[in-house]
Amino acid sequence: MTQTTSHALEAKYEAEDKEATEAPSKTNLDKLPNPTGWRILVMPFRVKEKSEGGIIIAQETLDRARAAVQVGYVLKMGPLCYKDEDKYPTGPWCKEKDWVIFARYAGSRMDIDGGEIRMLNDDEVLGTIEDPKDLIHAM
Repeated sequence: MTQTTSHALEAKYEAEDKEATEAPSKTNLDKLPNPTGWRILVMPFRVKEKSEGGIIIAQETLDRARAAVQVGYVLKMGPLCYKDEDKYPTGPWCKEKDWVIFARYAGSRMDIDGGEIRMLNDDEVLGTIEDPKDLIHAM
């Protein structure tokens, strides 16, 4: 039995829908921009707005803490990060999934749903840290 044109198109779309549902969906990380060259994609650390005891922290205190602590989580690195052996003779200063410290106005800021991300140059990383909460407690 031959299919009419409308049935053939319907079968084609059903096959495409099946492929689309079977294909792995993109994660939120995959949806973020890929850094080019020597750039690093960083998500800045966000200070909690409520203490562990349930006390809501004042906006002024939050703003001061966010300005004082410029720490971010390295999400992605461009293909040329730390490849210049003359500039980085000891090797990379950081890697993906590290917490890094950067200058207050470093990088380009991009607003995303729920916060911001920054695109830093590889030489704008000032240091690494195990846990950004350690800097908050030191204040």
